[in-house]
Amino acid sequence: MPYDRLRREFASKTLTIALAFAFPASAWSALPEMIQRVKPSIVAVGTFDRTRSPAFGMRGTGFVLGEGNLVATNAHVVPESLSASGGETLVVRIPTGNGESRQRAAKLFSVDRSRDLALLKIEGSPLPPISLGREAVREGQEVAFIGFPIGAVLGLTPVTHRAIVSAITPIALPGANARQLTEKEIRRLKSGSFNVYQLDGTAYPGNSGGPLLNVESGEVVGIINMVFVKETKESVLSHPSGISYAIPVVYLQELLQQ
Repeated sequence: MPYDRLRREFASKTLTIALAFAFPASAWSALPEMIQRVKPSIVAVGTFDRTRSPAFGMRGTGFVLGEGNLVATNAHVVPESLSASGGETLVVRIPTGNGESRQRAAKLFSVDRSRDLALLKIEGSPLPPISLGREAVREGQEVAFIGFPIGAVLGLTPVTHRAIVSAITPIALPGANARQLTEKEIRRLKSGSFNVYQLDGTAYPGNSGGPLLNVESGEVVGIINMVFVKETKESVLSHPSGISYAIPVVYLQELLQQ
């Protein structure tokens, strides 16, 4: 073999090995398989009233857990009251492909309003549940979240977004001086602050209540929140930022244990 060719091949192999050590395989390679495994557990949460158009009004995303008959979501996704005159009911919609879905009746099972979490109990046969993670989440960790960012406008198709955990940050921060403290912020500080995950991925209102997932394992590490956290952390902003947040799954585990 000519010396120059041998030298080029040696340099090429050396560079390949060096790059492999410098840039280890990303967790993103596991994402396609994880999405297919998790999608059957993603549902849309809303209300149904046959006298209105459209009859189904979507309010957020949820995901199945436990024995397959519980759905986790944000507390603010669940309406505080239903219209009795029109026969409005709480329901979940389960995507079946091509934007179509089937419907299940649901009832509020448990709620933690201080952390904006709710559990719904659904009727019918069990659905595939998602496992809840127990390992600590680290800043810089690769995660994904799945939900319905544009609601039911174009049909119920779960959409996946990639992100990293940019920061683990308190949900409430005191103002620089007393004049900046609103009544809502004072209540939050009195009730106790807790840490949330700040993400560099952009979530939308329809994503509220959806799962934040460990890309490699597919386990839930948090619950996307687009209203509760933003009102607390970004109340000083006149326009919403592109920052998204998630409630750590440990608080959902506490609600389940109750």
